[in-house]
Amino acid sequence: QNMVSRATFAACEWINQQRPEMLHYMLSGNFDTEKKTSSVNLLKTRGRRVTAEITVPREILMKHLRVAPEQIAYGQQISTLSAILTNSSNNANHPANALAALYLATGQDIANIGESNQCTVYQRATRDGDHYFSITLPSIIMASYGGGTNLPTQSECLKMMDCFGQDKALKLCEIAAGLVVAGELSLAAATRIDKATRTNEWVD
Repeated sequence: QNMVSRATFAACEWINQQRPEMLHYMLSGNFDTEKKTSSVNLLKTRGRRVTAEITVPREILMKHLRVAPEQIAYGQQISTLSAILTNSSNNANHPANALAALYLATGQDIANIGESNQCTVYQRATRDGDHYFSITLPSIIMASYGGGTNLPTQSECLKMMDCFGQDKALKLCEIAAGLVVAGELSLAAATRIDKATRTNEWVD
């Protein structure tokens, strides 16, 4: 991000030299909405756009998370409607929790969770009775080189995931999306309770 700002400054200075009648300019007019949620970042992307998806077999979901695919899908309908009513750009449960942990561990700018937290969740029970889940992070900001990633503990963490150094940022963002999926499935299962399925369908 700092390199983008430096490049923008160089471009503005060149324009300023070509057009001396221009009295002043502003390096950032806040349209980028850095470190804030926004419709433009949701649609156009700031940083990276990543999607993670998984299909969990019904028996695995019910044995380990003790919930049926239909329960999670029904709960997601309510969550999505609530997101619309509250004008939220996020219909997930708590992606910021997973991102905060990963950001701190890998030397990211923690304030960038402001825009990185935006996401779109889609999930449904499949025709085979399994559970399909996908999440899209449309504007995730993460770095694998420079800044806090050079701190000893943080660089060690990045190296463990083979995400340290140039050209590794997209892989790191993909890992972040996978981490968010795990957290979302866990909380979705914990908050969807149906007494009827406790005895009829749940597996001990």
